[in-house]
Amino acid sequence: RELLEKKPKILFWLNADFSNFAIAYFLQKKINADFYAIIDVTKKPKKFFEQQKMVKFEKVWYFHDHIDPSYNVTDMEFLSNFEKKYDLDLWKNIINERIFYNFFDYYKFSKSELLSISEQSGKLFEKILDDVKPDLLLAQAPVLFHSELFYELAMKKNVRCLLLSLPKIAGKCMVSQQVTKIDNIDNLVNMQVTKNRTDEEISSYLYKKSADKIINEYVKSNFNSYNSLFNTFLKYLLTPNSNSNSNYTYYGRTKFNVITKTIGLFFKKKLRENFMKDNLSFKTANLEPFVYFPLSVDMERNLLINTPFYTNQIETIRIIAKSLPINYRLIVKENPGQELREWRSSSYYKKILMIPNVTLIHPSIRGRDLVKNASLVISSTGSSALEASFFRTPSIILGDVFYSFLPSVHKITKLEDFPSLIKTALKTKIEMSDLNRFIDITEKTFVEFPAFEFEAEFNSRFYHGLFDVEINEDDLLGFLNKNENIFQDLINTHIEKIQQYYEQKL
Repeated sequence: RELLEKKPKILFWLNADFSNFAIAYFLQKKINADFYAIIDVTKKPKKFFEQQKMVKFEKVWYFHDHIDPSYNVTDMEFLSNFEKKYDLDLWKNIINERIFYNFFDYYKFSKSELLSISEQSGKLFEKILDDVKPDLLLAQAPVLFHSELFYELAMKKNVRCLLLSLPKIAGKCMVSQQVTKIDNIDNLVNMQVTKNRTDEEISSYLYKKSADKIINEYVKSNFNSYNSLFNTFLKYLLTPNSNSNSNYTYYGRTKFNVITKTIGLFFKKKLRENFMKDNLSFKTANLEPFVYFPLSVDMERNLLINTPFYTNQIETIRIIAKSLPINYRLIVKENPGQELREWRSSSYYKKILMIPNVTLIHPSIRGRDLVKNASLVISSTGSSALEASFFRTPSIILGDVFYSFLPSVHKITKLEDFPSLIKTALKTKIEMSDLNRFIDITEKTFVEFPAFEFEAEFNSRFYHGLFDVEINEDDLLGFLNKNENIFQDLINTHIEKIQQYYEQKL
């Protein structure tokens, strides 16, 4: 095993996605380090972690074991001091948590419960970090309140973070200190072009690397098979479930509630699809000059964490529509990924359709065609604004993104600046040299790893549509060893990042 300047303490955040456990498994073969883990899983997978011998962890914490549902005496002095001490915005993260507010229909959390969960999480995380004093945190991009809180706290305590995220370029992953930033890249100033690509090569780069096909195949293989859905439903009926009493992300998910809601959503989805077919536009030809705004999927990190003050997309659309020059129309398109959330309500679409200078496009229309023909693209933090650059279209983003150093990408900071920023952005020209530099950076820093394929195969092999299942260690060992080759680049990148961390500290 490779020796580092010092034997590091590495803390892993492990959840239902076993990618990071696989990284721990392969990484321990390469480096001499002490491993620790916070484990965020339901009860049945927990048995695997309690008994497994594949990875040696010095100590583990099972997150939900430390959140007592009966605890209702909130220590407001602790929360206030905790927030000030680490310069955190707790209410922002609480209100933007999909389980706590706005999206979760199974259970309504009281204010005291939200504060209690925050207090217990804060105390646990502070103690873990103070006791272990880890050198590094290895985790995936946080998507829930508690994982985001732990990441933010670790950053405040100067723990080096290696976060695994998907930059929407097929087959590529990013390992970085921040989800929304490539390490050590702030701008393109003084960065030399290493390869002068042709205009055709640049224009086709994202098309060749597009993750759309992979994502669509993943959705189709995991969600669109009626036989698979029926088998999953049958297993769910026959499987005991106690998570609704101990895991707050499962509160209110009794079998009766889940079954009735699932049936209700099935019929709602059909009605919504009929409404979209009858009322959303399928026309993209001969449109007047337009600005394009693709809707983000609800309940996703891109919206709730990356753009915490723009989560009301209808209001965002109104603001953009008010800010346009008089000769421009706003084109809004539903995200095809919203199908996994049974689409949005018909009333939601009606509110958008009522805005005078807005056209709502059906999700079956290819977004790339709209990006290509738009005068300007405005995106929450998705990939459309990046795609726009490769079609020589300027863009505005609502939050931080890994490609924000591109000169053609503008970030809105104040709502009242929208009219002037739109006018400025419309005049922006995209330079080929900037796109060449961007490709150079991504080719150098992004990692080859087929995340969607791995997840699809893992789900098919172990979960079968359910996350609360027992994992057999021998089966998992064989599965990971069979897939060891796809992790090689990822493991080597982690080792390089760890070595860089120590070189920077010396």
